[in-house]
Amino acid sequence: MEREVHYCTSADGTRIAYWVEGDGPPFVWAPTWVESYSLVHLAPSIERIWQGFRSGRRVVRFDHRGTGLSQRDVNDLSYDALFTDLESVIEAAGLSKFSLGASLSSGPYSIRYAADNPERLQRLVLFNTYARATEAYSREVLTALANLARGNWDAATRLVVNLGDQRADEQFEKEISAWFNNSTIGETAARLIEGTIDVDVVDLLERVKTPVLVVNFLPNAGLQRTQTLAAGIARAKFVTLPGSTNGWAGIGPMHDLVNAFLNEDPETRAVTTVSLARAYDSSFRTVLFTDLVGHTEMMSRLGDERGRAVLREHERITREVLKAHGGTEVKTMGDGFMASFGSVTKAVECAIALQRALAQRNSSARPEALEGFSVRVGLNAGEPIEEDGDLFGATVILASRIAARAEGGEILVADTVRGLCSGKGFLFADRGEFVAKGFEEPVRVYEVRWQASD
Repeated sequence: MEREVHYCTSADGTRIAYWVEGDGPPFVWAPTWVESYSLVHLAPSIERIWQGFRSGRRVVRFDHRGTGLSQRDVNDLSYDALFTDLESVIEAAGLSKFSLGASLSSGPYSIRYAADNPERLQRLVLFNTYARATEAYSREVLTALANLARGNWDAATRLVVNLGDQRADEQFEKEISAWFNNSTIGETAARLIEGTIDVDVVDLLERVKTPVLVVNFLPNAGLQRTQTLAAGIARAKFVTLPGSTNGWAGIGPMHDLVNAFLNEDPETRAVTTVSLARAYDSSFRTVLFTDLVGHTEMMSRLGDERGRAVLREHERITREVLKAHGGTEVKTMGDGFMASFGSVTKAVECAIALQRALAQRNSSARPEALEGFSVRVGLNAGEPIEEDGDLFGATVILASRIAARAEGGEILVADTVRGLCSGKGFLFADRGEFVAKGFEEPVRVYEVRWQASD
């Protein structure tokens, strides 16, 4: 499978390669060690796992500096440098809130990120990793592995696959060894090992406030290190998978385990495959309603002439914003509009732009100009019925009901819209459920925080 590679620049100028695939809540997975995501086809067993994660999630992966498609000729391969690379990828991918997964060498700097950024990190997955490197392997073992990598890189890759208590399957060993061998050179691998020998983030564990899943696939050799993680993090869930005495052997069950953990929170729950397919179907539309607040009272207070002038101003601004964001005006109801979009993202961006345009107009109006006015906006997504350029059906009715629940200057969206916009940089606030008139099941709505979104 051909993957589109993106690049960002880390704090010291190093170029880092990263990939963004899928749709849904964003999930960043940090590299285990030296493996390049561009070469994951060399390890079909691993690739099958990532196919599952890409279903309903926006997965972001990257290559460590010195490996894969990231810049190879680098001097600094330290823990601090890897941490700044993670920060750079997150910013370049435009992630405001997301979940993060890490294993082995990426665990410590991911723990540091969780401690420093509790408002951005939604969930953290730590598997087969550690807070203190020498608690996972002795200094002597790590030094010996670094020396072996320098002298015989192929032998070192095979040894890494079998560092557990049980030898890996021969075919699996070949896959992972080939993956590592083609991703970097032994000297780089050795320096990455040496850069983490003295890493110790145990003191940061108590600052991790996000829910954490700690997974141990090494019931004997890895139990102490994962128990340290689980004991030190307040909201940690500690899981061991029985029978998986080799770390790599437990990768299959990991997929279901991690998905179940992420799906516990509506904000990080995977978007269903059906919803994603419909989002790209030509019959799937996002319906937007606007409503001018206090229209009747305004007309009574201002009179027909001045009141109509306010309506014309409202219509002009709304039509300009719709045109700029690819929206189709379905109809106007005098004090409001109904529009449709082929893109959920464009619809939400349009709603935000409309509220900002109205706020700017109101704040800059001179005393003798038309009085200020506010608009409520509601959005829903689905498959409306189209006849003669008009839209009908439950999707349209619910969008109208959602708009009616908004206050002036607010944007409310259905849960469907929020789910399909996960990871796109919008800020949402849960406004709870309500049963719309004419509907039996409650619908959960979210407010788009347009004042703070970029």
